[in-house]
Amino acid sequence: MPYKFTSLRKIVVIMLFLLYSVPLSVLAADRPQWGQRFSRNMVSSETGLPDTFDPDTGKNIKWVAPLGTESYATPVIASGRVFIGTNNKKPRDPRHQGDRGIMLCLDEKDGSLCWQLTVPKIPGDPFLDWPNAGLCSPPTVEGDRVYAVSNRGEVMCLDIHGQKNGNDGPLRDEGRLLAPPGESPFEITPYDADILWSFDMKSQAGIYPHDTAHSAILLDGDFLYLNTGNGVDNTHRRIRAPDAPSLIVLDKHTGRLLAKDNQRIGPRIFHSTWSPPALGFVDGRKQIFFAGGDGILYGFEPLKTPPSEGRVHILKNLWRYDGDPNAPKQEVHRYTRNRRESPSNVKSTPVFHKGRLFLTLGGDIWWGKNKAWIQCINPGGSGDISRSHRIWSYPLRRHCCSTPAIYNNLAFVADCGGFVYCLDARTGRLLWEHDTGNEIWASPLVADGKVYLGNRRRTFSIFAAAPEKKLLASLKLDSAMDGTPVAANRTLYVTTMKNLYAISLQP
Repeated sequence: MPYKFTSLRKIVVIMLFLLYSVPLSVLAADRPQWGQRFSRNMVSSETGLPDTFDPDTGKNIKWVAPLGTESYATPVIASGRVFIGTNNKKPRDPRHQGDRGIMLCLDEKDGSLCWQLTVPKIPGDPFLDWPNAGLCSPPTVEGDRVYAVSNRGEVMCLDIHGQKNGNDGPLRDEGRLLAPPGESPFEITPYDADILWSFDMKSQAGIYPHDTAHSAILLDGDFLYLNTGNGVDNTHRRIRAPDAPSLIVLDKHTGRLLAKDNQRIGPRIFHSTWSPPALGFVDGRKQIFFAGGDGILYGFEPLKTPPSEGRVHILKNLWRYDGDPNAPKQEVHRYTRNRRESPSNVKSTPVFHKGRLFLTLGGDIWWGKNKAWIQCINPGGSGDISRSHRIWSYPLRRHCCSTPAIYNNLAFVADCGGFVYCLDARTGRLLWEHDTGNEIWASPLVADGKVYLGNRRRTFSIFAAAPEKKLLASLKLDSAMDGTPVAANRTLYVTTMKNLYAISLQP
């Protein structure tokens, strides 16, 4: 009997591992969230993608959709729709004039508008909702539901069909949410978003946002996990909401707050909480991986069942990893503007691959030291695993916003020095590097044996995803690229500040 039980348990663990480790693009050609499902790895199984294109001649260009003037988001593709965030400098709806956060829902076939979510800015202090930054968070799509985070820090559940199939509930007063404070509610049209429920992290979770919300919701069963965006105020030296959570869990059906962390991260946040969570199985046990605004990587036990109505569960912390243990940990804002010594923070997403976690961290782009690293750790154990579970660490030239792509025992990453790196994912040994000539905020995408990546000086680079450097193409596009390329349904999507390009070898 013990032998049979052990064998059954092993089979269950193997099945769960396969479920949570197979790339979503293997199961379906869509890319309905940031990175691969659960692991967040920036790798796609799409094939038949071009190794060059030319917007001027139209070579391999399927369609081009005009955006605003600043578009920092990464596109998401699901159920024949493409979702992309931008600003309102080029209004598609003349009723909405002035600064807004916009999420466009476009037809995957031709880039035409299906509907849009239009979100007013937080009035007053610009550091609460940075001017013209638009809507920066990529949504997560499941079936006919779109889970998005607005520029105001509102978590929203949207109907993928918009208002064209009617105004579904329970929330029905979208006109109020679409209108700036103090103005009359807008009349809803077929081209508006259908908001089913909304959770305001400012008023309902007690956070204090900074610059703009940047999140990518992790969906696991009935639960939505996301970073809150809690951060400093306009002085960059004070945390207004030190007791607010950094990681929360919502019910995907209702938006009810179910759980939150209790790690007291708030006072140690150097800038803001911009890193979305990931998920994986470690020794047969499901874990949530989350990088706080204090530069610490945390492992949490996931929520198993929702708490009773009116209660909020505290997530159990399993372990913590500090990739920069010698950095300041107390009174961190004394080091604001210090380019030599400061705390580290994380602006990327941790990536889980074959039992290992890959993470980039380092000094803040605007306010901290220049040092940065990509690191690989073993996420097992308990307590402080900072020294015991590091597998390797490789220094980057400068600050890093880039989420790594792990492919065929290779790790691809980029930094704000403008360099692209290819490392041996097993050892951290540098295999090659390439200077693109300007800052890189985006993450590399590996798809069809190629690495796709844009920088902030209009240069889009395509490399062979191989241990020897081979630059296949270096292209100049219309404007800077801060969004990450995405592949879905044999099409490559590239976002510049001004346009979204659908690029394909198919007619």
